[in-house]
Amino acid sequence: MKITERIQQPIHIEMAAFEDKFKEAMATKVPLLNRITHYIVRRKGKQMRPMFVFLVAKMVSDGDFNERTYRGASIIELIHTATLVHDDVVDDSNKRRGFFSINALWKNKIAVLVGDFLLSKGLLLSIDNDDFDILKLISIAVREMSEGELLQIEKARRLDITEEVYFEIIRQKTATLIAACCGIGAASVGASKEEVEKMRKFGEYIGIAFQIKDDLFDYSDAQIGKPTGIDIKEQKMTLPLINTLNTCTNKERKWLINSVKNHNTDKKRVKEVIEFVKKNGGLEYTIEKMNEYKNLALNILNTYPESEYKESLLTMIDYVVERKK
Repeated sequence: MKITERIQQPIHIEMAAFEDKFKEAMATKVPLLNRITHYIVRRKGKQMRPMFVFLVAKMVSDGDFNERTYRGASIIELIHTATLVHDDVVDDSNKRRGFFSINALWKNKIAVLVGDFLLSKGLLLSIDNDDFDILKLISIAVREMSEGELLQIEKARRLDITEEVYFEIIRQKTATLIAACCGIGAASVGASKEEVEKMRKFGEYIGIAFQIKDDLFDYSDAQIGKPTGIDIKEQKMTLPLINTLNTCTNKERKWLINSVKNHNTDKKRVKEVIEFVKKNGGLEYTIEKMNEYKNLALNILNTYPESEYKESLLTMIDYVVERKK
């Protein structure tokens, strides 16, 4: 059994029902939009985010869930899909999960409008059902994702990202949506404000660990669908490189910055940078930090009694830090 199937086992009935409810949430009277949303649904990913919503909801309520939980999962997936469609336009990317992206098939203008449509559908799903607590959680996530992207663009121009700024960028860009999943899962079953915030922090810690793991792939030789050194080529300052810049000599620092700024398309130079980061302990430090965030998430999870939902969330944490792609 695949690890994602194992994680999904206690909620497989809810996930199957969610599929239909999600398609329903995307429905429209515009034929072109229906064609595009049908294309999106058929090429869905692992759906880890809705899984977080259902697992957290059931863990904090001792197996309970309701229509609000389904709506929360749908809202998360609508917003997540909207951001992916917009990201492909921003990055001028023609592929998404091995298939043509929306902008590649229907051009940028339509892709931007589809992203806007999905975003508004997600927000209206909350408003129409008076789920204002859920709306607040998702709106904060949307704001933070935009801020994180813009902060990264601003800092990338000058290559002056400190470790503190790096963590703020990945918290906003990646972790905030997983935090919203867990907060919404708890809120959907009537958890207290304190418990919603506790589960939101749990999701944030997992999200940060997830992004750190992604950054480590840039230094891996494994075939993961993301070419080795792509972050360096795109002048993205990730933790292995930031740590190495902080611990090397001034001369080495100048060489590293010059390499990333002016020689980032030279394969030989990029390889030299990767080897230098490995040799100077950048990867060990990054793995250590990833495990710190994993342990923060585990500490929160361990305040809950044993259950199949907690077990699945524990497996999810292991999957986040041990996955091969």
